[in-house]
Amino acid sequence: MRFVCRRLLLFAGALVGLSLLVFALLRILPGDVAAVVAGTNATAEQLASLRSQMGLDKSYAAQYGDWIVGLLHGDLGTSVVSGKAVAAQVSSHASVTFPLIVFSLLIALAIGLPLGCAAVLTRNARLRGVFHVIAIVAGAVPALWGGLLLILLFSKGSGLLGLLPSQGFPDAGWSAPLSALAALMLPALATGITAGASIMRYTRAAVGDVASSQAVDMAMACGMTRRQAVLRVALRLATPQLVSVIGLTFAQMVTGVMVVENLFALPGLGSMLVTDVGNRDLVAVQSELFLLAAFFLFLGLLVDLLHRALDPRLKNATVGSGEVLA
Repeated sequence: MRFVCRRLLLFAGALVGLSLLVFALLRILPGDVAAVVAGTNATAEQLASLRSQMGLDKSYAAQYGDWIVGLLHGDLGTSVVSGKAVAAQVSSHASVTFPLIVFSLLIALAIGLPLGCAAVLTRNARLRGVFHVIAIVAGAVPALWGGLLLILLFSKGSGLLGLLPSQGFPDAGWSAPLSALAALMLPALATGITAGASIMRYTRAAVGDVASSQAVDMAMACGMTRRQAVLRVALRLATPQLVSVIGLTFAQMVTGVMVVENLFALPGLGSMLVTDVGNRDLVAVQSELFLLAAFFLFLGLLVDLLHRALDPRLKNATVGSGEVLA
Protein backbone atom coordinates (compact mmCIF):
# COMPACT_ATOMS: atom_id res chain seq x y z
CA MET A 1 0.00 0.00 0.00
CA ARG A 2 2.91 2.35 0.69
CA PHE A 3 4.17 1.79 -2.84
CA VAL A 4 0.71 2.47 -4.34
CA CYS A 5 0.24 5.60 -2.24
CA ARG A 6 3.69 6.85 -3.19
CA ARG A 7 3.00 6.33 -6.88
CA LEU A 8 -0.39 8.04 -6.60
CA LEU A 9 1.19 11.04 -4.88
CA LEU A 10 3.82 11.25 -7.61
CA PHE A 11 1.08 10.98 -10.21
CA ALA A 12 -0.87 13.83 -8.58
CA GLY A 13 2.27 15.97 -8.37
CA ALA A 14 3.02 15.27 -12.04
CA LEU A 15 -0.51 16.36 -12.98
CA VAL A 16 -0.05 19.66 -11.14
CA GLY A 17 3.29 20.29 -12.84
CA LEU A 18 1.77 19.32 -16.18
CA SER A 19 -1.12 21.75 -15.78
CA LEU A 20 1.30 24.58 -14.97
CA LEU A 21 3.44 23.74 -17.99
CA VAL A 22 0.49 23.60 -20.42
CA PHE A 23 -0.97 26.83 -19.04
CA ALA A 24 2.36 28.69 -19.25
CA LEU A 25 3.31 27.47 -22.73
CA LEU A 26 0.00 28.54 -24.24
CA ARG A 27 0.24 31.99 -22.65
CA ILE A 28 3.63 32.76 -24.19
CA LEU A 29 2.44 32.02 -27.72
CA PRO A 30 2.16 35.12 -29.92
CA GLY A 31 -1.21 36.51 -30.92
CA ASP A 32 -4.37 37.73 -29.23
CA VAL A 33 -7.16 35.20 -28.80
CA ALA A 34 -9.79 37.91 -28.44
CA ALA A 35 -8.65 39.53 -31.69
CA VAL A 36 -8.91 36.20 -33.51
CA VAL A 37 -12.43 35.60 -32.22
CA ALA A 38 -13.68 39.17 -32.76
CA GLY A 39 -12.25 39.53 -36.26
CA THR A 40 -10.13 42.19 -37.92
CA ASN A 41 -12.85 44.85 -37.92
CA ALA A 42 -13.50 44.75 -34.17
CA THR A 43 -13.19 48.01 -32.23
CA ALA A 44 -11.10 48.46 -29.09
CA GLU A 45 -14.28 48.49 -26.98
CA GLN A 46 -15.43 45.21 -28.49
CA LEU A 47 -12.03 43.63 -27.86
CA ALA A 48 -12.05 44.82 -24.24
CA SER A 49 -15.56 43.46 -23.72
CA LEU A 50 -14.60 40.11 -25.25
CA ARG A 51 -11.45 39.85 -23.12
CA SER A 52 -13.54 40.48 -20.03
CA GLN A 53 -16.10 37.89 -21.13
CA MET A 54 -13.34 35.30 -21.72
CA GLY A 55 -11.56 36.15 -18.48
CA LEU A 56 -8.41 37.30 -20.30
CA ASP A 57 -8.38 40.56 -18.37
CA LYS A 58 -7.66 38.69 -15.12
CA SER A 59 -4.20 37.93 -13.82
CA TYR A 60 -2.53 34.68 -14.91
CA ALA A 61 -2.92 33.28 -11.39
CA ALA A 62 -6.66 33.95 -11.44
CA GLN A 63 -7.00 32.43 -14.93
CA TYR A 64 -5.11 29.33 -13.82
CA GLY A 65 -7.20 29.03 -10.67
CA ASP A 66 -10.47 29.28 -12.61
CA TRP A 67 -9.28 26.62 -15.05
CA ILE A 68 -8.21 24.19 -12.31
CA VAL A 69 -11.47 24.65 -10.39
CA GLY A 70 -13.36 23.90 -13.59
CA LEU A 71 -11.27 20.77 -14.21
CA LEU A 72 -11.94 19.49 -10.70
CA HIS A 73 -15.68 19.90 -11.34
CA GLY A 74 -15.51 18.24 -14.76
CA ASP A 75 -15.90 21.55 -16.61
CA LEU A 76 -13.29 21.84 -19.37
CA GLY A 77 -14.56 25.23 -20.43
CA THR A 78 -16.43 26.48 -23.48
CA SER A 79 -14.87 26.83 -26.91
CA VAL A 80 -14.60 30.48 -27.86
CA VAL A 81 -14.88 29.60 -31.55
CA SER A 82 -17.74 27.09 -31.67
CA GLY A 83 -19.45 28.10 -28.42
CA LYS A 84 -19.80 24.42 -27.46
CA ALA A 85 -18.64 22.77 -24.24
CA VAL A 86 -15.09 21.43 -24.64
CA ALA A 87 -16.02 18.28 -22.69
CA ALA A 88 -18.75 17.46 -25.22
CA GLN A 89 -16.36 18.02 -28.14
CA VAL A 90 -13.67 15.83 -26.56
CA SER A 91 -16.19 13.08 -25.83
CA SER A 92 -17.49 13.14 -29.41
CA HIS A 93 -14.04 12.97 -31.01
CA ALA A 94 -12.70 10.45 -28.47
CA SER A 95 -15.41 8.01 -29.58
CA VAL A 96 -13.42 7.73 -32.81
CA THR A 97 -9.85 7.98 -31.52
CA PHE A 98 -9.90 5.53 -28.62
CA PRO A 99 -11.68 2.69 -30.46
CA LEU A 100 -9.10 3.20 -33.22
CA ILE A 101 -6.25 2.95 -30.67
CA VAL A 102 -7.71 -0.22 -29.12
CA PHE A 103 -8.31 -1.74 -32.55
CA SER A 104 -4.74 -0.91 -33.58
CA LEU A 105 -3.35 -2.44 -30.37
CA LEU A 106 -5.31 -5.67 -30.93
CA ILE A 107 -3.86 -5.91 -34.43
CA ALA A 108 -0.37 -5.21 -33.08
CA LEU A 109 -0.73 -7.95 -30.45
CA ALA A 110 -2.13 -10.41 -33.00
CA ILE A 111 0.96 -9.79 -35.14
CA GLY A 112 3.69 -9.28 -32.57
CA LEU A 113 3.13 -12.00 -29.97
CA PRO A 114 2.67 -15.03 -32.30
CA LEU A 115 5.48 -14.02 -34.66
CA GLY A 116 7.82 -13.22 -31.75
CA CYS A 117 7.20 -16.65 -30.21
CA ALA A 118 7.54 -18.32 -33.61
CA ALA A 119 10.92 -16.64 -34.10
CA VAL A 120 12.09 -18.18 -30.81
CA LEU A 121 10.69 -21.63 -31.53
CA THR A 122 12.01 -22.08 -35.05
CA ARG A 123 15.31 -23.92 -35.51
CA ASN A 124 15.59 -23.02 -39.17
CA ALA A 125 18.27 -20.35 -39.63
CA ARG A 126 16.71 -19.07 -42.86
CA LEU A 127 13.28 -18.78 -41.27
CA ARG A 128 14.79 -16.88 -38.35
CA GLY A 129 16.34 -14.53 -40.89
CA VAL A 130 12.93 -14.04 -42.51
CA PHE A 131 11.38 -13.12 -39.14
CA HIS A 132 14.26 -10.72 -38.52
CA VAL A 133 13.74 -8.99 -41.86
CA ILE A 134 9.98 -8.75 -41.31
CA ALA A 135 10.49 -7.08 -37.94
CA ILE A 136 13.00 -4.57 -39.31
CA VAL A 137 11.10 -3.68 -42.49
CA ALA A 138 7.64 -3.45 -40.88
CA GLY A 139 9.02 -1.41 -37.99
CA ALA A 140 10.86 0.99 -40.30
CA VAL A 141 7.79 1.87 -42.37
CA PRO A 142 6.15 5.10 -41.05
CA ALA A 143 2.46 4.74 -40.28
CA LEU A 144 1.68 7.60 -42.68
CA TRP A 145 3.43 5.93 -45.61
CA GLY A 146 1.95 2.57 -44.69
CA GLY A 147 -1.49 4.16 -44.70
CA LEU A 148 -0.92 5.51 -48.20
CA LEU A 149 0.06 2.02 -49.41
CA LEU A 150 -3.04 0.52 -47.82
CA ILE A 151 -5.22 3.15 -49.51
CA LEU A 152 -3.67 2.32 -52.90
CA LEU A 153 -4.27 -1.39 -52.34
CA PHE A 154 -7.59 -1.73 -50.51
CA SER A 155 -9.56 1.53 -50.63
CA LYS A 156 -12.86 1.78 -52.43
CA GLY A 157 -12.77 3.87 -55.57
CA SER A 158 -9.03 4.40 -55.97
CA GLY A 159 -7.55 1.13 -54.62
CA LEU A 160 -6.65 -1.96 -56.59
CA LEU A 161 -9.01 -4.23 -54.64
CA GLY A 162 -11.62 -1.70 -53.53
CA LEU A 163 -12.61 -3.45 -50.30
CA LEU A 164 -12.70 -0.80 -47.55
CA PRO A 165 -13.53 2.91 -47.20
CA SER A 166 -10.53 5.18 -46.87
CA GLN A 167 -12.05 8.56 -45.99
CA GLY A 168 -14.36 9.77 -43.27
CA PHE A 169 -16.51 8.18 -40.58
CA PRO A 170 -20.23 7.31 -40.88
CA ASP A 171 -22.60 10.07 -39.81
CA ALA A 172 -24.52 7.55 -37.70
CA GLY A 173 -21.35 6.83 -35.75
CA TRP A 174 -21.41 3.66 -33.67
CA SER A 175 -25.12 3.30 -34.27
CA ALA A 176 -23.94 1.62 -37.48
CA PRO A 177 -21.20 -0.62 -35.99
CA LEU A 178 -20.26 -2.46 -39.17
CA SER A 179 -19.75 0.76 -41.12
CA ALA A 180 -17.81 2.28 -38.23
CA LEU A 181 -15.51 -0.74 -37.97
CA ALA A 182 -14.98 -0.73 -41.74
CA ALA A 183 -13.98 2.96 -41.59
CA LEU A 184 -11.40 2.19 -38.89
CA MET A 185 -9.94 -0.93 -40.50
CA LEU A 186 -7.35 0.68 -42.80
CA PRO A 187 -6.09 3.28 -40.26
CA ALA A 188 -5.90 0.57 -37.59
CA LEU A 189 -3.84 -1.63 -39.91
CA ALA A 190 -1.54 1.29 -40.76
CA THR A 191 -0.78 1.87 -37.07
CA GLY A 192 -1.03 -1.73 -35.88
CA ILE A 193 1.46 -3.23 -38.35
CA THR A 194 4.23 -0.85 -37.31
CA ALA A 195 3.50 -1.35 -33.60
CA GLY A 196 3.22 -5.10 -34.12
CA ALA A 197 6.75 -5.21 -35.53
CA SER A 198 8.03 -3.48 -32.40
CA ILE A 199 6.16 -5.91 -30.12
CA MET A 200 7.50 -8.81 -32.20
CA ARG A 201 11.11 -7.72 -31.61
CA TYR A 202 10.60 -7.29 -27.87
CA THR A 203 8.74 -10.61 -27.60
CA ARG A 204 11.51 -12.45 -29.43
CA ALA A 205 14.16 -10.88 -27.19
CA ALA A 206 12.30 -11.36 -23.88
CA VAL A 207 11.04 -14.90 -24.54
CA GLY A 208 14.37 -15.87 -26.13
CA ASP A 209 16.27 -14.87 -22.98
CA VAL A 210 13.98 -16.95 -20.76
CA ALA A 211 14.00 -19.86 -23.23
CA SER A 212 17.72 -20.31 -22.66
CA SER A 213 17.37 -20.24 -18.87
CA GLN A 214 17.21 -23.05 -16.33
CA ALA A 215 13.46 -22.57 -15.88
CA VAL A 216 12.77 -23.89 -19.38
CA ASP A 217 15.32 -26.70 -18.92
CA MET A 218 13.52 -27.76 -15.74
CA ALA A 219 10.16 -27.68 -17.54
CA MET A 220 11.54 -29.89 -20.31
CA ALA A 221 13.06 -32.24 -17.71
CA CYS A 222 9.55 -32.59 -16.23
CA GLY A 223 8.26 -33.90 -19.55
CA MET A 224 7.31 -30.80 -21.55
CA THR A 225 8.36 -30.42 -25.14
CA ARG A 226 10.41 -27.36 -26.03
CA ARG A 227 7.37 -25.75 -27.64
CA GLN A 228 5.26 -26.34 -24.52
CA ALA A 229 8.02 -25.07 -22.23
CA VAL A 230 8.47 -21.88 -24.26
CA LEU A 231 4.75 -21.10 -24.55
CA ARG A 232 3.76 -22.09 -21.00
CA VAL A 233 6.83 -21.18 -18.98
CA ALA A 234 9.04 -18.75 -20.91
CA LEU A 235 6.16 -16.61 -22.16
CA ARG A 236 4.64 -16.42 -18.66
CA LEU A 237 7.96 -15.43 -17.09
CA ALA A 238 8.50 -12.78 -19.78
CA THR A 239 5.00 -11.32 -19.24
CA PRO A 240 6.10 -8.50 -16.85
CA GLN A 241 8.57 -7.19 -19.43
CA LEU A 242 6.02 -7.50 -22.22
CA VAL A 243 3.39 -5.63 -20.18
CA SER A 244 5.77 -2.69 -19.85
CA VAL A 245 6.56 -2.77 -23.57
CA ILE A 246 2.90 -3.05 -24.57
CA GLY A 247 1.98 -0.16 -22.27
CA LEU A 248 4.66 2.08 -23.76
CA THR A 249 3.66 0.99 -27.27
CA PHE A 250 0.04 1.85 -26.48
CA ALA A 251 1.08 5.33 -25.37
CA GLN A 252 3.16 5.84 -28.53
CA MET A 253 0.23 4.72 -30.66
CA VAL A 254 -1.83 7.67 -29.39
CA THR A 255 0.38 10.13 -31.30
CA GLY A 256 0.65 7.79 -34.29
CA VAL A 257 -3.11 7.46 -34.52
CA MET A 258 -3.54 11.23 -34.50
CA VAL A 259 -1.34 11.52 -37.58
CA VAL A 260 -3.17 8.71 -39.34
CA GLU A 261 -6.54 10.30 -38.54
CA ASN A 262 -5.73 13.27 -40.75
CA LEU A 263 -4.72 10.98 -43.61
CA PHE A 264 -8.03 9.08 -43.46
CA ALA A 265 -10.13 12.21 -42.67
CA LEU A 266 -11.41 10.79 -39.38
CA PRO A 267 -13.08 13.21 -36.94
CA GLY A 268 -10.87 12.22 -34.01
CA LEU A 269 -8.91 14.03 -31.34
CA GLY A 270 -6.02 14.69 -33.72
CA SER A 271 -8.10 16.64 -36.23
CA MET A 272 -9.88 18.48 -33.40
CA LEU A 273 -6.59 19.52 -31.80
CA VAL A 274 -5.13 20.71 -35.11
CA THR A 275 -8.26 22.74 -35.84
CA ASP A 276 -8.36 24.33 -32.39
CA VAL A 277 -4.66 25.22 -32.52
CA GLY A 278 -5.17 26.85 -35.92
CA ASN A 279 -8.12 28.83 -34.57
CA ARG A 280 -6.17 29.90 -31.46
CA ASP A 281 -8.96 28.47 -29.31
CA LEU A 282 -6.96 28.80 -26.09
CA VAL A 283 -9.62 27.41 -23.74
CA ALA A 284 -10.13 24.27 -25.81
CA VAL A 285 -6.45 23.65 -26.58
CA GLN A 286 -5.23 23.87 -22.99
CA SER A 287 -7.85 21.39 -21.78
CA GLU A 288 -7.24 19.01 -24.70
CA LEU A 289 -3.47 19.05 -24.24
CA PHE A 290 -3.82 18.52 -20.50
CA LEU A 291 -6.15 15.54 -20.97
CA LEU A 292 -3.86 13.90 -23.53
CA ALA A 293 -0.77 14.38 -21.39
CA ALA A 294 -2.64 13.16 -18.30
CA PHE A 295 -3.62 10.06 -20.26
CA PHE A 296 0.08 9.36 -20.96
CA LEU A 297 0.87 9.75 -17.26
CA PHE A 298 -2.00 7.44 -16.32
CA LEU A 299 -0.73 4.76 -18.69
CA GLY A 300 2.71 5.02 -17.10
CA LEU A 301 1.16 4.62 -13.63
CA LEU A 302 -0.93 1.65 -14.75
CA VAL A 303 2.07 -0.10 -16.34
CA ASP A 304 4.13 0.54 -13.22
CA LEU A 305 1.49 -1.03 -10.96
CA LEU A 306 0.90 -4.00 -13.28
CA HIS A 307 4.62 -4.65 -13.61
CA ARG A 308 5.01 -4.74 -9.84
CA ALA A 309 1.94 -6.98 -9.41
CA LEU A 310 3.16 -9.47 -12.04
CA ASP A 311 6.79 -9.60 -10.90
CA PRO A 312 7.11 -10.71 -7.23
CA ARG A 313 10.81 -9.78 -7.26
CA LEU A 314 9.83 -6.10 -7.19
CA LYS A 315 7.82 -6.33 -3.96
CA ASN A 316 10.85 -5.50 -1.84
CA ALA A 317 12.34 -3.05 -4.32
CA THR A 318 12.99 0.48 -3.13
CA VAL A 319 12.16 2.03 -6.48
CA GLY A 320 9.25 1.66 -8.89
CA SER A 321 9.45 -0.51 -11.95
CA GLY A 322 9.43 2.56 -14.18
CA GLU A 323 12.63 3.71 -12.45
CA VAL A 324 14.12 0.23 -12.81
CA LEU A 325 13.39 0.27 -16.54
CA ALA A 326 14.94 3.73 -16.84
